[in-house]
Amino acid sequence: MKLSWIQIVRLGLVQMALGAIVVLTTSTLNRLMVVELSLPAILPGLLVGLHYGIQITRPNWGFKSDSGGNRTRWIIGGMVILALGANLATLGILLLATSFWIGMAVSVAAYTLIGIGVGASGTSLLALLATTTEPCRRPAAATITWLMMIFGIAATAGTVGAALDPYTPALLVRIVLIVTGIACVMTILSVNGIETRVTAEAAPDPTPFREGLAEVWNEPRTRNFTIFVFLSMTAYFMQELILEPYAGLVFAFTPGESTTLSGAQNGGVFIGMLLVGIAATGLKIGSLRSWVIAGCAGSALALVVIALIGAQGPGAPLLPATVALGFFNGMFAVAAIGSMMALAGEGRGRREGTRMGLWGAAQAMAAGFGGLVGAGIVDLLRLVSPDATAFATVFLIEAGIFVAAALMAAAIMDRWRISPLMVPGE
Repeated sequence: MKLSWIQIVRLGLVQMALGAIVVLTTSTLNRLMVVELSLPAILPGLLVGLHYGIQITRPNWGFKSDSGGNRTRWIIGGMVILALGANLATLGILLLATSFWIGMAVSVAAYTLIGIGVGASGTSLLALLATTTEPCRRPAAATITWLMMIFGIAATAGTVGAALDPYTPALLVRIVLIVTGIACVMTILSVNGIETRVTAEAAPDPTPFREGLAEVWNEPRTRNFTIFVFLSMTAYFMQELILEPYAGLVFAFTPGESTTLSGAQNGGVFIGMLLVGIAATGLKIGSLRSWVIAGCAGSALALVVIALIGAQGPGAPLLPATVALGFFNGMFAVAAIGSMMALAGEGRGRREGTRMGLWGAAQAMAAGFGGLVGAGIVDLLRLVSPDATAFATVFLIEAGIFVAAALMAAAIMDRWRISPLMVPGE
């Protein structure tokens, strides 16, 4: 028995919960460190890089899922750890205002927990999807679950942004507690009973982890796609830690306004994903490869616009440019994820979770690397140039990487198409 569409949507609610918590730690708390606390952008960059760096262990978790085990336990347990880390990170913000070193120590512990939670819950969820979804449904399942995750990110950022003004530390604590509590309850209710009703794997695989990972890495298509994921996601995440500080320092956005900007960006991501889902699934327009290329190219163009309008300062059309960036990011991301799910079942059998873990690790490493490099370059350039110029330089570098990713996609990707959606019960 494989996952029904209703069960796929239920698992998508877990992705939604993951996105809702993560956006608080990578956007709202990051902005508070840089603008309200006047800390260098490299500090939140290092913290976010830490949580991504810990996720290099994703292939191990994915391999364990392939080898047999209780994925539900890891999904729920990881979400609880993630929620704990988010609340601890909020405490770190409060402590940083009075004692830098104590605040940093708490923040390091918090982002370590965040990395463990995202890795354990997210990888186990993807492994469950990859191994229990019919092959013809995998790209569509990826589209559904990622749309739900982006909706969770956008809705949370928009709602929190509106609720956070006027900003007070006590209000921040209450908001984070509410969001993380809802996410944990949603996860438990959504995943409950699904794993016991579907067939994920047969008997446990006795192959050692390193041998299993080597088998997957030796598959040329898997290896090339891993490199593409790292390159494209480096571009995708370079602006993650600097966009809200850019809005605050160059365009005079308040904390609530900049958080809302992040929500608008992810709203654009959602629309871009939805467009590809409808066009490629219902109308059968374009291949996954063509949508990836178009999304990367459009993202590069949007970044150039965002870089150029910085010279205008307050009043410039940052919001529509950011929504455009999100839109093209969504086009690229959902097509890449659909390709990922299509590739997951190819090659050596019973390695779906390992492949998803490998690509998840590449994405996490790229996210940490891209965010850290972007923040580091901004800090260095702000020492010798105006804020607008420093941020614009990073956005232009990011645009160049997106162009390189588009060229690589054209060279290595097949012309997969998203399989038509079937109604529940088909």
